[in-house]
Amino acid sequence: MLKTGKLGNISTLLLVFCTYLFLYVPIVVLLVFSFNTEGFPSPWTGFTFKWYRELFHATHLWQAFSNSLIVAICSTFISLTMGVFLIFYAAQGGRIGKFFTLFYGNLVIPETVLAVSLLGFFSLIAIPLGLTTLVLAHTVLGLGFVIPIVYARFLELDHRMTEASLVLGATPVQTFFKVTLPLLRPSLIVTGLLVFIISFDDFILSYFTAGSSSQTLSLYILSMLRSGVSPIVNALSAILLLLSSLLVLFFFTFSAKTRTRIF
Repeated sequence: MLKTGKLGNISTLLLVFCTYLFLYVPIVVLLVFSFNTEGFPSPWTGFTFKWYRELFHATHLWQAFSNSLIVAICSTFISLTMGVFLIFYAAQGGRIGKFFTLFYGNLVIPETVLAVSLLGFFSLIAIPLGLTTLVLAHTVLGLGFVIPIVYARFLELDHRMTEASLVLGATPVQTFFKVTLPLLRPSLIVTGLLVFIISFDDFILSYFTAGSSSQTLSLYILSMLRSGVSPIVNALSAILLLLSSLLVLFFFTFSAKTRTRIF
C-alpha cells in the first residue's frame, strides 16, 4: 500500500514536471537564441549582444510597441470606468439584470465575427481606421471581462455595510465611493490587469480595425514573419519577460500587510 502511494506521488511529480517543461522550454529557447550571432531560426553559432543593440535603433518596432501600449492603457481605463459607472447605477437601485447577459456576447461570439462586425460598424458611421478604432474595439472586448467579473463581486458584497453607511448619514454617492468602491478594488485591479494583457496581445481585432495608419506590436511581428523572424523580436521578448519578472518579484517583496492594503 505504501509503495503504491509512493508510486502515485512520483507519477504526479513527473506529470507536473513534464507540464512545466512543456510550457517553459520554448521561453528558455527564445531567451537563449536572443544572444545567437545568426538569425532565427538557425543553429547556435556564437554569443553576441548585437540584437539588443539593434533593438534600441528599431524605430518602427518601438512605434508599434508604443501603439500597443497606448491602446491597452486607454481601453483598460475606459472599460474600468464604464464598469464602475454601471455598478454605481446598480448600487442606486438600477435594474441591469435584463441587460447583463449582453455583456457575455464578447466572450461567446468568436472574435473574428466581432472584429468583422466592428469593422462594418466603423465603415457605416465613417470613422477612419486608426488608434481611435483600435481603442474602441479593444474597449468593447474589455467590457466582456470587466462587467461580469466586477458585477459578480458586487453581488457578493455584504450590503449591511452600505445600509449602515446610509443610516449614519452618508449620501448614496459618498457610500459608493467610501464603502462600495474600496470593497470592489481587488476585482477592479485584477480585471484591469487581465484586460490590459488581453488588449496588448490581441491580434484579430487589431488586424481588422487598425487600418494602414496604425500598427500594433502583434501586427508588426506578423509583417516580419513573411521575411523571417528577426532576433530583435527575441531580444524584445526577453526584456519584456525580465521586466514582468521584476515587477512580480517587487510585488512579493512587500509585506503581507502592504499587499492587503493594495488589494
